[in-house]
Amino acid sequence: MSRQPSESRPERMTTLARLPVFFALTGKRVVLAGGSHAAAWKTELISAAGARVDVYAGEFSDEMRAVAADAPDGEIVLIERGWTPTDIAGAAMAIGAFEDDGEAAAFADAARAAGVPVNVIDKPSFCDFSFGAIVNRSPLVIGISTDGAAPVFAQAIRAKLEALLPNGFAHWAAAASRWRDKVKATGLSFAARRKFWQMFTVHAMTNAEASPSEADFDRFVADVRGLGAAVDSGTVTLVGAGPGDPELLTLRAVRALQSADVILFDDLVSRGVLDFARREARKLLVGKTGFGPSCKQDDINALMVSLAKQGKRVVRLKGGDPLIFGRAGEELDACEAAGIKAEVVPGITAAQGAAASLGLSLTDRKHSRRLQYITGHAKSGALPDDIDWRALADPVTTTAIYMPVRTLETLVMRALAEGLDPETPAAAIARATRPDQQVIRSTIGELNARLDDAKLPGPVLVMLGRTLQARDAVTCRAAVMA
Repeated sequence: MSRQPSESRPERMTTLARLPVFFALTGKRVVLAGGSHAAAWKTELISAAGARVDVYAGEFSDEMRAVAADAPDGEIVLIERGWTPTDIAGAAMAIGAFEDDGEAAAFADAARAAGVPVNVIDKPSFCDFSFGAIVNRSPLVIGISTDGAAPVFAQAIRAKLEALLPNGFAHWAAAASRWRDKVKATGLSFAARRKFWQMFTVHAMTNAEASPSEADFDRFVADVRGLGAAVDSGTVTLVGAGPGDPELLTLRAVRALQSADVILFDDLVSRGVLDFARREARKLLVGKTGFGPSCKQDDINALMVSLAKQGKRVVRLKGGDPLIFGRAGEELDACEAAGIKAEVVPGITAAQGAAASLGLSLTDRKHSRRLQYITGHAKSGALPDDIDWRALADPVTTTAIYMPVRTLETLVMRALAEGLDPETPAAAIARATRPDQQVIRSTIGELNARLDDAKLPGPVLVMLGRTLQARDAVTCRAAVMA
C-alpha cells in the first residue's frame, strides 16, 4: 500500500503563565517608588538596561545610595519625597516597593490609569509584569520565570544555565550586533547572508572564548563568496534521528533541524525529536513503516530534489542512523543525479541504543569478538536469500537483526538448520530507548513464539549472542551482592 506525503502541522502553543518579552529601555524614564534594599536591586537592574530611573522615597537605604552613586548605565536620580500620580505620567514602566497592600494598590491603580505597566515587588496580585531570574551574556539575555511559584527553583535553573553558557558568548552576540548592517552592505544575496550567519554561529559555538575580530568577519564573507552560485542552491541533509530518545540526538543533528526550511520525516521518528526543529519549518510526513502504508521511495526522492531545487534547506530525518538500513544510498544517488549538494549527519543506530538501554556491551573479549547487523527482509519484503548463515551461527558473534518481525520464524528455522545453537541467548526490544520500551528475553529457539504472544509495537529489533547471557549473569551477581 502507498500513500502521499502529508504535512504535519506544528503543535499549538500550550498555555503560557507569562508572556516573555524584553523591554527596550535605553533613554527612557522609569519610575521607582521605595528606597529599600529590594528597591535598590531593581534600580540597578533597570539602570543596567539603559533607562533613567527616578526613585521616590522618604528615605533611602545605604544600598540605594551606593547604586545611585555608581549607576551601571542609565542615570539614577534619588528624589527624597513620596511619589505622586503625576510622577508616573509618561514613564516607560513603574515599579513599587511597599510593605502595605493599600499603598501597593494605590500605586498600581495610578500606573494603570496613566497607561504605564506596573510591577510591585513581591506582590504579584498588583503586577502587570514580573521579573525573572536572568542569565546575562548581553546582548544575549535569558529570562527565567516560574510565575512567582518557585523563585528558588528559577535561581537553580539560572545557575545551571550560567555553567553551561560560556562568558565569551557575550562577545560573539555583541559582534553579531555590530556586523548585521555590515553584512547587508556586502551585497550578498539573502541565501548568502544566511550562510554567513550559519558560519558565524558554528564558529562562535566552537570558539566561544575567542575574541571575535574583523578578520573573522572578512573570512566568513570570503568563504561565502567562495561558494559561488552554490550558496543560492538548496541542500539536502540526511539526519539520523536516533532510536527514539530525543536526548540521543547529536549536536550537529540539532543544528541541522534548527536551520531547516523543510523536514521530511518517517513514522518511526519520535515526535520529541521534532521539538528540536525550527518552529517555522514545514514538516512533511513521508511515512515509511514496515509492511504498512508507505510513501514510495521514488516519490520521496523526487520531492526531496524538487524542494532543494527551489532553494530550500531540506532535512531528510530518518530513524536511527540513515546509513544503516535507511536507504541513504538511494537518496544520495538521487541528489547526485540532480546536482544537489547532500550531506549526512549520522545518528545512533537502534542496536546501539537498545544495547545501552539494557546495559549490554555489544562486544566482549570473552564472549563476542565480532558484531554484525543484518536485515530481516529484502526489497521484496521476503527473507533475504543471501544471508551468511555460517556467520549468523558463529558462537562468538553478536548479531542485531533489523526489521525482523514478519520473517523471524523463517530466519530462525533456517539458521538452526545451518548450525545456530537454539540455546543462544536472544532479546527482542520494541521502541528502544523510549519511555514505553519493551523487552522480551529468551533463547533464539523460543523467541518467535514469545513474540507472537506479546504482539510488541514497532519498531522491533532482535539481538542474539553470548553477550546477552553474560550480561544477565553479571546482573544476577550484582543483585545477590546487593
